[in-house]
Amino acid sequence: MKVSKVMPALIILLIIICLILIPFRTALVFYHGTSNNIAAFLPLKAGEHFQIIFKHSIHLTNVVEKYHVSADLEIVQDEIIFEEFGIGMPSNAEGEAKFEYIDGKYHISELNQVFESINIRNGKTVSEHRLVWETDESEKVVQFNDYFEPGAWFKVKAEKLSILQYLKGVKINE
Repeated sequence: MKVSKVMPALIILLIIICLILIPFRTALVFYHGTSNNIAAFLPLKAGEHFQIIFKHSIHLTNVVEKYHVSADLEIVQDEIIFEEFGIGMPSNAEGEAKFEYIDGKYHISELNQVFESINIRNGKTVSEHRLVWETDESEKVVQFNDYFEPGAWFKVKAEKLSILQYLKGVKINE
């Protein structure tokens, strides 16, 4: 008799534990350096787009990198837009990519570069990195410095998070 009363409670407890630990929500996840410690995350679904905009530390102009999250939860770089050539900047398009000069800016589009993860260092000398994404209502922009220390670096991945991970991390929002 006692076993039959305990069994439903164990089943409910097991279900709750599974719900807490099973990844369910796709997000762009920022990990501290090479660790598995989540610094912050931005809920994004496969197919959604985001941008990372930074001010180049030498020529002090904005560089826009456009990405989307693939169905396989990879980060796909679609385009890069910049105003000046210089250290660390591409000088032409490779493969199937297109190189264009539009309204005073260089655009390298149709990049289709696929990454399992990307490493990003928040600017230290010129710390003006921004994360941009779209919602149903509008385009949202946050400063990296609102979430990360200048000079810190991160591994960024598109992953599914469990409720526990979701509660441990810092959700990036407007």
